[in-house]
Formats: sequence, C-alpha cells, structure tokens
Amino acid sequence: MIDFTSLPVRNKTYAGANGSKISVIYNGEQYMLKFPTVPSRNKEMSYTNGCVSEYIGCHIFESIGLPVQKTLLGIYTRNGRQKIVVACKDFTASGLVLQDFASLKNTMIDSVHNGYGTELSDILMTLEAQTAIDPQVLTDWFWDIFIVDALIGNWDRHNGNWGFLYNNNTDEISLAPVYDCGSCLFPQANEEIMRKTLEDPSERDLRVFEIPLSGIKINGQKIRYFDFLSSLQNKDCNRALQRILPRIDMIKINKIVEETPFISDLQKTFYKTILKERKERILDFSYQRLSH
Repeated sequence: MIDFTSLPVRNKTYAGANGSKISVIYNGEQYMLKFPTVPSRNKEMSYTNGCVSEYIGCHIFESIGLPVQKTLLGIYTRNGRQKIVVACKDFTASGLVLQDFASLKNTMIDSVHNGYGTELSDILMTLEAQTAIDPQVLTDWFWDIFIVDALIGNWDRHNGNWGFLYNNNTDEISLAPVYDCGSCLFPQANEEIMRKTLEDPSERDLRVFEIPLSGIKINGQKIRYFDFLSSLQNKDCNRALQRILPRIDMIKINKIVEETPFISDLQKTFYKTILKERKERILDFSYQRLSH
C-alpha cells in the first residue's frame, strides 16, 4: 500500500474539472495526485470511485498495447481522513508541453464550432485538415481510443482530455499517451447499484446499451456506443475495431481487476461483469457483423 501523504509537493498545477489535484515527487519522478470527487448524481455516496476507474481504465489501455499514462493507487490522509487517490505520472515533466485536441481544433480557421465542440463531423474534418501529424495516423489514434472507451464505458472523452506533446525547442509534435480515464466503469455506482446490476438482466442491459453515452455527438446528440459501432457506418472506426478487438485479452483484464487494491469482492465482480458484457455485446457483436 502506497501512502502519498508525506511526499514532497511541487508548485506545478493542473487544470480539469474532475477533482482536486496536486503535484508530488514519488521515487524521484513527478506525478499528478488526483483526489476523489463528490458525486454529482448519486448523493448516497460520499465520494466517487473515479480514482479506481482511472487506475483500472489506464491499465486496460496498457494491456491492449496503447501508450497510456502510468497510474498508481494509494492513500492520502488529511485532517484525520484517509482517502483513496490515484497518482498519474506526469509525462510533461521532461519539458514537453501538453496540448489538447481542442487547441489543435482551434487552428481550423474555417470551422464553425470552437475547439471544445464535439460534433463528430467537425472532429473528423479537423483530423483530416490539420497538418501537425499525418492525418491517417491521427484518425487511427482517435478511433483506437474510441473502441477502448466503448469497452470501459467512458462517458467523458472530450476534446480537452486527449492530445499531443509539443517540444518547444524542436517545434515537433507527437501523440500524448492516453490519459484521464476517471469517468469509465460507472464511478458513481455504489454497492446497491452494483448488486442490482449483477442480479437484474435489465440493469445490465441498461449499462451496456443505454449508458454511458460517448462524449462525441452526431447532430447534437451524444453517441450510443452500441448503436454507432454496430451500424458499421464509419470505415475508419470499423478498421479500428478490427485492429483493437484481437488485442483485448480478458484474462489480462480480469487479472488487472483482481489485483486492484482497496476494492471489495463485489466491486471486482461488478467491473469484470460489465467489461465482459460490453466486450461481448458491443464489440464482439459489431465485429461479427463486420466479418459477414
């Protein structure tokens, strides 16, 4: 068990709406320490499970082979209260600057929407028109993330939490590792919701087909992962599904969940069940349609 309480604190600050964050030094390296948030919907919970979601979500990306931030779970005690926190290795500490996709989208002079607009057609136009990175490389990266987000049920992948690393000295830009997965795996699900989901097929259907929605929109409406993927309407998305699905190893993923510290057996069963259902009923189903 890692106790982050007494670590040296740096003056670097971090933006973002999801919870308090401080910069600490752990084993000689800089980390962003994220604290759990107060639930916005489920008022019966004191704090969300967002730190656990961040940890598991990032480790799932890693197991699939996509570059992702390193995350550690531990505890932090303040005013006599101990909280579970997640430490995210600061991949900008080497002097690179993080630039989100929204900032790249803002360079599209002819776009009718601002950088944070998540209309799919506008995003795809930016992916094709930008010149910082090979357009096909960037398009593939966007859809690869989308496929994994569909698996882990990420409802908050927007233009501000994926992007690039910019080198001020060389003017070079590269893809940043995946980061900010704290909104996956139903972080506001308490024990009652978890039990209902495991016991009631209709509750599982709800969390596979209806919620969460993607942060990406079509005609102003957030995308349902199942509807979009199974429609096979986007060729680049279909190719990403063909790339990513064979790399999803549920034995590895279940091991990640089983070895996650601090969580109960009920939570472990809930996470493993949700991941299994979403893989089989969204990704596998769409892949089979594509194969025919």
